[in-house]
Amino acid sequence: MYNAFTDFIKDKHKLCIIQAENPDGDSLGSAIALDYLLSNKEISLYCPVDIPRYLHYFEDWSRVTNEFDYHADGYIIVDTAAQILLSKLMDDTAIRNRLFSAPVFVLDHHETPDDLEFPHESIIEVRPACAELIYHIAKDQNLTITKEAADAIFQGILSDTLGLTSASVTAETFEIAAELTKLGANVSELEDRRREFMKKSPRILDYKADLIKRIEYSLDGILATVHIPWDDIREYSDEYNPNVLILEEMRLVEGVKVAVAIKTYPDGKVTGKIRTSIDTPIADKVAGYFGGGGHPFAAGFRTYDTSYEDVVHDLVNMIPELLHEA
Repeated sequence: MYNAFTDFIKDKHKLCIIQAENPDGDSLGSAIALDYLLSNKEISLYCPVDIPRYLHYFEDWSRVTNEFDYHADGYIIVDTAAQILLSKLMDDTAIRNRLFSAPVFVLDHHETPDDLEFPHESIIEVRPACAELIYHIAKDQNLTITKEAADAIFQGILSDTLGLTSASVTAETFEIAAELTKLGANVSELEDRRREFMKKSPRILDYKADLIKRIEYSLDGILATVHIPWDDIREYSDEYNPNVLILEEMRLVEGVKVAVAIKTYPDGKVTGKIRTSIDTPIADKVAGYFGGGGHPFAAGFRTYDTSYEDVVHDLVNMIPELLHEA
C-alpha cells in the first residue's frame, strides 16, 4: 500500500527531512520518528525557523537545524502539502532550485489541497496526525519501530490530538497508542516531560494575564479573537509561544465557538491560529478563506498586506454563513 515511499528511499543514501516554517509537535515528532525509522540512511532534519522552546520536551529536538542540506539525494516534507507554509524555502533561490531539481516526497494528513509548485511524489491521507500516517507506513513496509521511534510517533499523535481527546481521534488511533506502548513508549513519562517544559515563568504568567484581558468577542460571543503584535512576538516567543499560551483558554470560554489568535508582523504578514468547539467543525474552512488549511477543529493561515482589524472584519462576515452550513 505504501510501496511508493519505499521505492523513493531505496536508492538514496542521504535524505533531508523538512518541516514547514510553523513547526508543531506533530511535524517535529514525524521528523524525529523518520530519523529513527531510516537508521540505515544518513539523515538531516531541517526547519527554516528555530524549534520553539515549548517543543524542547522532544528528546531529539536539537537534531533539527536551520542549515539546508543541498547535497541530499532526496527530500521528505512532513505534515504539509501547502505552498504557503513553505514560503521561506521558496523565497530562498538556492533552496527553491534544489527542490525543483531533486527528488521530493511529501507525507501529510490534512484535507488541504496539495498545491506545491515543485515536482514531487506524495502520500496524503486524512488522519488525526501525520505521525499516525508514518506509523502505518512503518508497519506496512516492515520498518523497525524502536522505542525511540515509538516515543516520537506517540508524542506527535498526542500533540495533534490534544492528548487523544480531539474529535479527530478514532478507535484506530487508540489501537495505535496501545501498539506503541507495547513497543516501549510510556505515555506517563512522555506527559511528565511535556509538563516540565510547559511550565511558565512568573513573567510569562503575567503576560498571559495581559493577553486574557485583550480578548475581544464578536457575534454575541461566538467569536473570540486576540491580537498578538510584533513587539509581543519578539519579546516572548523564544520563551513561550503566545498562541499556545492563550488559544485553549479562549476556546473554553462559555458561548465561544471559534477562537482565533492573530499575529501581525512588520513586513505585513498576518498569521492566524484557529480552534473551534466540539460542535463547530469549521476551522479548516475559516483558514481556507485566507489561503490556509488544517483540521475541522484546528487550523491556521498566513496572509499579507492586511491588518488585525481587517481579518476580524472578514471573520465576522464569514462565520455566520459557515455556522449555518455546518
